[in-house]
Amino acid sequence: MNADNTAPVNMLRLLHPLSAIALIIGIVIGAGIFKTPSMVAGISGDAGWALVLWVAGGVISIIGALCYAELCTAYPSAGGDYHFLKRAFGRDFSFIYGWSRATIINTGSIALLAFVFGDYMSTLVPLGAFSSAIWALGVVIFLTAVNLLGIHASSKIQNWLTGTEIVGLLAIVVAGFWVDAPASGAIQWFAQAPAASQWGLCLVFVLLTFGGWNESAYISAELQGGPRTMVWVILASMVALSAIYLLVNVALIFGLGLNGLSQSKTAAADLLGLAFGPWAQKALGLFVAIAALTSINATMFVGARTNFAVGSDWKALRKLGQWQLEIGSPKPALLLQALISIGLIILGTQEADGFSAMVEFTAPVFWGFLCLVGLSLIWLRQTDRQTVRPFKVPLYPLLPLVFSAVCAWLTYSSITYAISQKAIHVSMWLIASGVVALLILRIRENAIDKLQSKN
Repeated sequence: MNADNTAPVNMLRLLHPLSAIALIIGIVIGAGIFKTPSMVAGISGDAGWALVLWVAGGVISIIGALCYAELCTAYPSAGGDYHFLKRAFGRDFSFIYGWSRATIINTGSIALLAFVFGDYMSTLVPLGAFSSAIWALGVVIFLTAVNLLGIHASSKIQNWLTGTEIVGLLAIVVAGFWVDAPASGAIQWFAQAPAASQWGLCLVFVLLTFGGWNESAYISAELQGGPRTMVWVILASMVALSAIYLLVNVALIFGLGLNGLSQSKTAAADLLGLAFGPWAQKALGLFVAIAALTSINATMFVGARTNFAVGSDWKALRKLGQWQLEIGSPKPALLLQALISIGLIILGTQEADGFSAMVEFTAPVFWGFLCLVGLSLIWLRQTDRQTVRPFKVPLYPLLPLVFSAVCAWLTYSSITYAISQKAIHVSMWLIASGVVALLILRIRENAIDKLQSKN
C-alpha cells in the first residue's frame, strides 16, 4: 500500500483511454435522456430556451469535470471521491462518505437502473408478477460476475454496450430530421423566457440526466497514459455527452414539435414510430434496456473501488481492501456491492415504484457529497500547496465555487422533493447508521492497535 493506504503502489494501468471514455459515457447516458426532454420542454414552454437549458446543463457539467480533472491528476487513486474527501477532511469523514456510497449512492443507483432494465425487459419477456425484480436481480448477478473476471472483461463489454447505446440515440437523431414537420404549426424560438422558478426546475432534470460523470475519479489510478490523458478523457467524455444530448433534443423538437414533445410520455418511442414504423417504436424498449445495462456495468466498475479504498484504510476491514492486481479487480468489494444492491432491489419490490423509491433516497446524499468534493478542491489548494498539480482548473476559485453552489442548490431541491414524498427518513437513517458503524470501527481499531503493540 502507498502512504495513503488507498491503492497498491504498483497498481497496473490496464485501462485504455477509449475504454475509459466508454465507461464515463455509459454511466451518464441512462434512462434519463429518454424521459427528461419532454419534462424540460413542457416546463420551459419554448423550444429555444429549452435548448439553452440543455446547453447550460452541459456547461455546468463541464465545469464540474474541470474540477475533477485537477483532483484526479493531483491525487490519482482507485478511491476517487473518497480519497479526495479523506485528504481534505480526514479519515472519519471520508468513512461516512464511503458508507453512504456503499449503502445509498452507488448501490441505490445500481438498483434504480436495474429496475429500469427490468421494467423494459418485462415488456418484451414478462416473467410473472415480480418480473421487473427478477430481471433486476438477474442483471446484477450477471454483471457482477463479469466484473469479477477483471478490468479487461468489464471494459470490453462496456465498449460494446456503449456503442449500441449511442447507435440507438443516433437513430432518434436521424428520425427527428427524417419525418415531416409536425402539423401543429411552426415552432416558436425564444418567444417567451421561462420564469426563474421554471429555470431552476428544468435544470434539476437536466443535471440529473448529466449525473454520473464524477465517477471518472475512480479510474484515475488505472488509466493508461497518466495524468495528462486523464484530463483529455474527462473533457472528451463531457463534450461528447453534451453534443449527444443537444442533438437528441433538437431531433425531438423538430420531429414532434414543442407541443408534441411536452405532451408525450414516450417521446423517443413516438418519434421512432413516426419515422420508421411500429417495429422501431417497440425496438426502443430494447435500447432503453441496453442504456440501463450500460450504466449498471459502469457503475459497478467504479463503485466497488470505494469499498476497496475503505477496506484499505481500516485494519478491521482489511479483507475488503484486497485487490487482484493481475486482472485489476477488487473481488471482496464487488461481492459486498452486489449483496447490498440485491437487498435494495428486494426492498424496492415493497414499493409501488422501485425506480422512484431509489431516486428519493439517493439524490439528496449524492448531491450533498458532490458539493463537498468541490469544496475539497479549494481546501486542498490552501492546505496542500506542495503537491504537484499537472492540471489546474481555470478561473480558480470562481469555477469550483460555481460548481459547489449548484450542487448545494440541487441538494436542497432533492431534500425538498424527498420530504414531499415522505422518503427523506431513509437517507437519514442510513447516514446515522454510518455514524454508529464508525464508532464501532474506531473501537475495533483501538483494540487491534493495543493487541499489536503487546505483540
